Amino acid sequence: MSALTGSFRRRFLGRTTEVGRSTYGAAAQPAAPTDEVAPVDIAPNDPLLAYLQSASGAVDVDVLELDSPALAALKAAGVKLAVPLVSQGELIGVLNLGPRRSEQEYSADDRKLLDNLAAQAAPALRVGQLVRQQQAEARTRQRFEQELEVARLIQQNFLPKRLPDLPGWEVAALYRPAREVGGDFYDVIPLPDGQVGFVVGDVTDKGVPAALVMAATRSVLRASAQRLVDPGAVLERVNEHLCPDMPAKMFVTCLYGVLEPATGRFRFANAGHDLPYVKTAGGSVELRARGMPLGLMTGMAYEEKETVLAPGDSLLLHSDGVVEAHDPDGAMFGFPRLKEAVARYPGGGELIDLVLTDLRAHTGPDAEQEDDITMVTLARTAGAAHDAKGSVPTHQLVEFDVPSAEGNERLALARVSTIVAPLGLSPARLKRLETAVGEATMNAMEHGNGYRADQPVTVRVLTGTDLVRVQITDHGGAPPTRETEVPDIEAKLAGLQRPRGWGLFLIKNMVDEANETSDGGLHTLELVMHLVDPPVARGEGDDDDDE
Repeated sequence: MSALTGSFRRRFLGRTTEVGRSTYGAAAQPAAPTDEVAPVDIAPNDPLLAYLQSASGAVDVDVLELDSPALAALKAAGVKLAVPLVSQGELIGVLNLGPRRSEQEYSADDRKLLDNLAAQAAPALRVGQLVRQQQAEARTRQRFEQELEVARLIQQNFLPKRLPDLPGWEVAALYRPAREVGGDFYDVIPLPDGQVGFVVGDVTDKGVPAALVMAATRSVLRASAQRLVDPGAVLERVNEHLCPDMPAKMFVTCLYGVLEPATGRFRFANAGHDLPYVKTAGGSVELRARGMPLGLMTGMAYEEKETVLAPGDSLLLHSDGVVEAHDPDGAMFGFPRLKEAVARYPGGGELIDLVLTDLRAHTGPDAEQEDDITMVTLARTAGAAHDAKGSVPTHQLVEFDVPSAEGNERLALARVSTIVAPLGLSPARLKRLETAVGEATMNAMEHGNGYRADQPVTVRVLTGTDLVRVQITDHGGAPPTRETEVPDIEAKLAGLQRPRGWGLFLIKNMVDEANETSDGGLHTLELVMHLVDPPVARGEGDDDDDE
């Protein structure tokens, strides 16, 4: 009965007509319609619904006695006969008839004709109802998809286009939206005296409303940060601006910190956001500061704390999409596991990559991402100079999977080339990087994954100051045994060297650096290419660059 209420609001058709008799062999001649009977709404608990559902044929309205407001309305409208339309045991409508114009009663033949008509009309009416329902659902899906696309565009437009280049620091960030757009955001704000503000936040709700609140929060926070600088005062000002116009049942959690790069001093305030973690020589610690989420109540004060990041320390700011990811049994990734990861792993972009690897292992490779994932890391390098192995600030441009199938290395090569080409790499060096990516991807699919369809190769492209990194990850675990001897064509032709060992040799000679890492389950080969041609050492040639 509830389906009838929800779909059709119990609207009953009602034209006063005469039903012809079919027993005489002549065609029935219905009378011209008279005044239309007004629709009658029936409440879900009206006893008339149950009666019509169980009726075996046409029902005499005048003789029916029920404590039913709908029945009283039908009688007042002059309805004499009600014919239930039932399809697959469900009452989907009623055919209502007024008195015959001849003023005679409806005969048995009339009722039989009406029963036959109802048996044929009910399935047809049900099909029409389903078609209209599907059309309405399609329109709803289209509007929802358009709303999500608008929300994605808003969020992407307000994310930082570049990360700051801070000497002695590595800054890395990742924003990975879920299928249903949430309200995650992060920002990097240049401040007076060389200071830098870092923001990570999350707006409740999803879609366009969350994206609009995110954009408003970012704008107010940026404006307040330029005038106030102190994190607690900034969040207090932002809260006062947001409260009057915050939509019902929405609020913003936000952590705002100010870094002094020269000293490592980091002052921060927290508006109900997930706690950041700092890796020190003694492990990892939480940074705690009390404060209500933004937009809930005016007059809130925000506690301000500070810490000093020593050389070798690293800081992770994150959203709840990391810790609230579930495994197939419903268990969350959790804060303790993230805190342990910060203590165990290196900082910077490598920390983000390893946390994502742990997340994938926790949720399963085919799990759909539940919420937006945002991470921002600050790592203070151990020395004053940048280390060539990874302390240069990096920012991930793209991450994608390539199915392990012969020939798919061309897909990886083409997409990496499209991403890297605008960065300014010379044509000759771009060609060399493409060759290395193709060879590395083919090796990963063949030797790392064994061309298994359920084990794709993951490719990430990152950029930093004057360099680009391409990371190619397979499921081969520990790196395979490599040739320690330099391949020599004459020795190989003479059978003095094995015919293998050329792949990695070629890759390493195509790029400026090639580094291998493994965590026991995944194997990653990182290709590094400087955007500016490195100087040629005295006595060494680099003829390949001109090919």
